Amino acid sequence: MTLYPNPLSSLRVSRHHIPAYNFIPNTIDKPLLHYHEAFPRATATTSAIESHLTSIGVVEPQWRFTMYSTTHFHSTTHEVLCISHGKAKLCFGGEENPDRVEKVVEKGDVLIIPAGVGHRLLDDMTVNGGFEMVGSYPLGYHWDMCYGKKEEDAKVKNIGNLAWFEKDPIYGDKGPALDV
Repeated sequence: MTLYPNPLSSLRVSRHHIPAYNFIPNTIDKPLLHYHEAFPRATATTSAIESHLTSIGVVEPQWRFTMYSTTHFHSTTHEVLCISHGKAKLCFGGEENPDRVEKVVEKGDVLIIPAGVGHRLLDDMTVNGGFEMVGSYPLGYHWDMCYGKKEEDAKVKNIGNLAWFEKDPIYGDKGPALDV
């Protein structure tokens, strides 16, 4: 089955600039983006999401899993997370950060997390657990794990040099990722 995103004209997008906190750089240049119900919940299966992402050709789906419950960020790439099952409460920016962002996301939602933005799972709100996402990264890029430690400073300095998306990972030639 072919999966089509909901029309751009009806898409609600939240944008969040999160200031650095301790050794978590957070939004250096681009905001955290939350596409609310980008995909119709009834048809947003894991395989359909992966097929759609591949057809756009901007990112490569690399895993299916929940989100780690430890705050972490990536210094080598931006991340696109498409919620394929369930509902969860997530924290962005570091749980001790007074300017953190806490969001409830659910099946059909998409998160575009710029490199450097700390993120973690706070609560799997899915009945019997099982919150799952498709994790994708720009073609040719691979993720690393950083935890906001002083010795990660050298990695953090490279984040500002990472290219942003040439196309929106969900909508292609038009879309919110191109408007930031």
